[in-house]
Amino acid sequence: MDPEAAEADALLLALHDQDAEPLAGAVDYRGRPVSRKRHGRWLSANFIIGTEVAERFAFYGVSSNLISYLTGPLGESTASAATAVNVWAGASQMLPLLGACVADSWLGRYRTILFASALYILGLGMVTISAMLPPDHAMKVCAASEGAGLCKPSGSHMLAFYVSIYMVAFAQGCHKPCVQAFGADQFDRSDAEESAARSSFFNWLRFWMSWGDTVAVVVLSYVQDNVGWGLGFGIPWVVVCFSMAIFLLGTRTYRMYPPEKDNPFARIGNTFVAMSKSWVAGFLPGDHKPAMTIAECKEMAVHVEEAKGILRLFPIWVASLIYAIVFAQVGTLFTKQASTLDRNVGKVLNVPAAALQSFGGVTIIAFIPVYDRAVVPLARRLTRLPSGITMLQRIGAGIAVAIVTMAAAALVEGKRLAVAREHGIADDPGATVPMSLWWIVPQYVLIGVADVLTIVGLQEFFYDQVPDSLRSLGLALYLSILGIGSFLSGLLVSVIDGMTRRGGGEGWFSNNLNRAHLDYFYWLLAALSAVELVAFLHYAGKYVYKKKDNEPNVY
Repeated sequence: MDPEAAEADALLLALHDQDAEPLAGAVDYRGRPVSRKRHGRWLSANFIIGTEVAERFAFYGVSSNLISYLTGPLGESTASAATAVNVWAGASQMLPLLGACVADSWLGRYRTILFASALYILGLGMVTISAMLPPDHAMKVCAASEGAGLCKPSGSHMLAFYVSIYMVAFAQGCHKPCVQAFGADQFDRSDAEESAARSSFFNWLRFWMSWGDTVAVVVLSYVQDNVGWGLGFGIPWVVVCFSMAIFLLGTRTYRMYPPEKDNPFARIGNTFVAMSKSWVAGFLPGDHKPAMTIAECKEMAVHVEEAKGILRLFPIWVASLIYAIVFAQVGTLFTKQASTLDRNVGKVLNVPAAALQSFGGVTIIAFIPVYDRAVVPLARRLTRLPSGITMLQRIGAGIAVAIVTMAAAALVEGKRLAVAREHGIADDPGATVPMSLWWIVPQYVLIGVADVLTIVGLQEFFYDQVPDSLRSLGLALYLSILGIGSFLSGLLVSVIDGMTRRGGGEGWFSNNLNRAHLDYFYWLLAALSAVELVAFLHYAGKYVYKKKDNEPNVY
């Protein structure tokens, strides 16, 4: 935009409303200077929160019960379905790195969110059509001769379904890192009142997102299990259309920050390359270092500090991966474990297995106020820290809870297998084990507590500790932990399944869960989590927090 035209617009804005103070660096959807009073703040943030809640409802409407669709209508084995879900979930959590790069260096957050919403609509539409398509001729012939439970859709049908869900994963990858940062853009961190409101925004965003997740799990899992998969996937499509409409309604109110001309991702990459060349040159005879002016040396020093700021986070990133593997079990093996239990409540209601994930969501909703209003003030009295405990202490506490979670899950699974043997149903994979669903609730509650501590702690840590110009990358790095964890979970399941099936054995992940050994796998994860906690405490003890300076208007 022409500087003279921008100055004229700002003057006209001031003359029109003396209270409408222009906000430096921010523009509206037409590229004009924005008013501090008329743009941004909670007016805009509420549209963004509504957008994200609807998007989370749609995403969890597909992801929470995906393993049931793969092992049901698509006829995949438990191990292959769990691996497929883990890989898909991992991709959806790794793609935010690409989404953050696109937003910060090219499209900007507003346009990236619109692009992601359109891709969501296309992907979920394809998922819905795939689920509604009638069986092809080959599947009909197979069902007539061998029974529907022994048949699989055609390769083209499977390909269409996987293309569509990976399209959803890519849409989520572009949407998720941008919405939180775009919401933060609506509050000016240089203004004391708006800075406090921005912290409140993150709390309320997490609170309402948990509601969206929980309602999706309860409502859509019931529809998918009892009404039909076409409707169960169609509702998320309608909701994501509604999400895009909500976002567009707020367009005139948003504060937008154009992408930086100096691409931070390219800058940090070039700095790593320069550091590597400098390191290699140190081992060569003679002076191979390029000549630089004083200004270039100062600029390089700043860039090197940015690169070091990223590298110093790496030990914490690695030491959090086992927790991500534990987190990946909620939507896969926990659901399969729950599917074998007696889920009747009274005489009329049969609770879908995936709906039990709602206990984790309800725990998050209930525990966030408790943590903020009770735990933090009590800890503050002991530590005299404004936050009560440090970010790394919060993450470590969540990892400790994760150990208890997996131990509880292993004990419950051991009990379930014993009951199946006692009642002579160990060889009947379709039998309902006479154990109430309430046996499995504690592990969902515990993982919800761990989520509030570790997931929120990681989000805050990576947002706060990256260099100021790389905040979007910080959020993407936090999400990549969950993505790599999902990949590692899928790899671990595949390797263990192959090893334990040697010699014709049932394996730990047998399709007949009454002959499987999920309890062994849970104990393994508990042991790995204990090792992780020791490593995490070691690196956390050596970590030095970034100094708090005046922060620029970069989100």
